[in-house]
Amino acid sequence: MRFQFITAIPQNVQRGSGCFVGIQTLTKGLRALDDVEVDLTVPQINVSPFSLERVIFNESLSPLQFTADYVVGFDLDGYRVAGKTKPPYIAAIKGVLGDAVPFESGLTRLSMAFQAKLEKGNARRADRVITISNYCAQRLADLYGVPNAIVVPELIDLDAWQQLFAANPAPLAKSKFTVLCVCRFYPRKRVNILLKAAVLAAASIPELEVRIVGNGPDAARLWRLSGELGLENIVTWVGDASQAELASEYNRADVFCLPSVQEGFGIVFLEAMAAGKPIIAARAAATPEVVTDGILVNPDDPQQLSEALVMLHRNSNLRDRLRIHGESEVRKYDIKKVTAQFLKAVTT
Repeated sequence: MRFQFITAIPQNVQRGSGCFVGIQTLTKGLRALDDVEVDLTVPQINVSPFSLERVIFNESLSPLQFTADYVVGFDLDGYRVAGKTKPPYIAAIKGVLGDAVPFESGLTRLSMAFQAKLEKGNARRADRVITISNYCAQRLADLYGVPNAIVVPELIDLDAWQQLFAANPAPLAKSKFTVLCVCRFYPRKRVNILLKAAVLAAASIPELEVRIVGNGPDAARLWRLSGELGLENIVTWVGDASQAELASEYNRADVFCLPSVQEGFGIVFLEAMAAGKPIIAARAAATPEVVTDGILVNPDDPQQLSEALVMLHRNSNLRDRLRIHGESEVRKYDIKKVTAQFLKAVTT
């Protein structure tokens, strides 16, 4: 069986974020199977901005170049050939762009709205639509008029991560209570809410340390806010990290926190569970589907978020219970199980 994947997502975690990780892991899972091949169709040029590169790439595609058993276009990629290829065409929507538009502004919002229209066409012309959460399936119906999308969740290579954790030890610092956040810096990730919560929580947790891994368009605003809030001795901006460095950051953390208000899934939650870290997140979008036994707080509520941090700091038994549940829950997202779900969704 041969697949052709179409994706313009940058082929690195720094720019491609969770979408890259999800596609990379699925590709690895399929290639590990007997008699399954996966070919990637990706841009061969670099153009700025990325949205222009993406359109040029897609407009260059021809239905005649796709001869595999199945063609899979991720997000908007493949819109030019959707419904025109001889093999069945599947639109795999990793995150509904139309759902993210309201959280952006200016040129970014205009660009994302344009890309959302292309993604809508991709999904509507596809022979089949797969997406990553029930939340995304509902948003596809609401925003794109695409009902009955098949849900196949994101996946994680647990064996690979356990090897990374073992190879990159970073013992918990007894003199610190370390909160880890990992994300690309977009307004919808609400890192600003975590910073405001840190100010409040520090009054009850003198040893509080917040380590933030990532970078992105919202970086300058967040760094400025951190300075204005006087968090120089509490917040460490780690920047972009390799997988080995990220594994070390998970190991040294007591708690993982991402108060994002717009997640189609959230692969970082799976990574945190695999690392055995209790999770604090916002009760929004797809997060409650993934974080089934974490501390969920109201969106955009620094006070409630700070209270959750203090509660986990004071209650080691609760931290242990959440850790145990997370380590059990994440197994259902292991690469082998989800790859099998993907194959079933595509081929039946």
